[in-house]
Amino acid sequence: MRFDPPSQPRLRAVAFWRRLALATAGLAVAACAVAYWALAQLRESPAAIAVRGAVPVTVPVAPPEDRLVVSAASFADLEGFQTDRVSEALPALLGSCIGRPKEGSGGNLGTVLAGASDLWRALCRDAAALPPGDDAAVRRFLEQKFSPWQITNRGDREGLFTGYYEPEIAGARKKKAPFVHPVYLAPRDQLVVDLGDFKGDLAGRKITGMMRGGTFRPYWDRAEIESGALSGRGLEMLWVEDPVALFFLQIQGSGRVVLPDGSIVRIGYAGQNGHDYTAIGKVLIERGELTREAVSLQTIRHWLRTHPAEADEVMRANRSYVFFRVLPGAPVGAAGVELTPGRSLAIDSRFLPYGLPLWLDSTLPALPELGRLEETPLRRLMVPQDRGGAIKGPVRGDLFWGAGAEAEAIAGRMKQPGRLWLLWPKALPPPTAF
Repeated sequence: MRFDPPSQPRLRAVAFWRRLALATAGLAVAACAVAYWALAQLRESPAAIAVRGAVPVTVPVAPPEDRLVVSAASFADLEGFQTDRVSEALPALLGSCIGRPKEGSGGNLGTVLAGASDLWRALCRDAAALPPGDDAAVRRFLEQKFSPWQITNRGDREGLFTGYYEPEIAGARKKKAPFVHPVYLAPRDQLVVDLGDFKGDLAGRKITGMMRGGTFRPYWDRAEIESGALSGRGLEMLWVEDPVALFFLQIQGSGRVVLPDGSIVRIGYAGQNGHDYTAIGKVLIERGELTREAVSLQTIRHWLRTHPAEADEVMRANRSYVFFRVLPGAPVGAAGVELTPGRSLAIDSRFLPYGLPLWLDSTLPALPELGRLEETPLRRLMVPQDRGGAIKGPVRGDLFWGAGAEAEAIAGRMKQPGRLWLLWPKALPPPTAF
């Protein structure tokens, strides 16, 4: 086979395309260099990079991570301590003595308490010997055995305090109109993965999912579950009439189901599908349906009932879904003990350990439906015994108010600023050491 040498025109064409290719490659390298420089600038300062003729765009700055910082205080700093009915918190304190110290809560502070079980048992013995209803004796016990430390979030002393309660909802054991909405038991195909097993700096962070098609995937979300993802698996423990009431039952985490014969089944939190909690009050604000000042359990519930065509879409914006179990008695918090109305507090257990007493300085909201037209001080001894999906940060709490109309009114309207103090055992090194 013979190859003829290329002609001069062909050589000139080849040379032209070669130069064009080199120029294009040079431009690509330059573009990459500019992109790399821009990314470097963004890392150093997330402000906008000026481009001539372009509209300035500001890159949003992520809020700093929550961090517990405590500072020494005294009982004189706890306004209302001398007048609070502190003995009302004694049942909660003694309840937390069962199985305490509970590992897995409170970060470093919780680890220290878990390692001081002898000290904790001694404190519990002393608390159990206190006369019921004797506020002065409980105050002396706290002053002798504990030191107050103010809790801050990176130095910010003020946080948000909300409330929750035990709702009552009509239901039945079997599906029969109008009881057509299921209350589910926790499914067994959920898998919980502790990310700390894979990477040390992720210790304590967990994800929930399931195996699907040979792959670990997120578990079914609210929309999928309500569309039948769990139906036919024998997980329906009860059936209720009102989907809006069921939605709020899941937010509260426990409640009473009143059966047609008048008997009551108490149910409580048994698990969650692993999806992040989304407050639908925020969704309604973003849609322009409610103002931030007007948002409460009562106004959200009213909007859902008066907008039935849109209610499912709004509720499904909260992809989190809660599963239940039958309770033998009073509602039980995440710490595994019965909750005490007005004295049990749900906290962010990444920062604060369950069972250790706290002092709260906040306010009660105005309750026009109960004839209370102004906010009033709320200063009292609390015991952390629960947690919640919306409770994030060291200075954040959700007060359990029990059952009934008053409890619902307070919990539904409560979104109050407040401050928090930790009562740390004097026999241990100060919490600043950990």
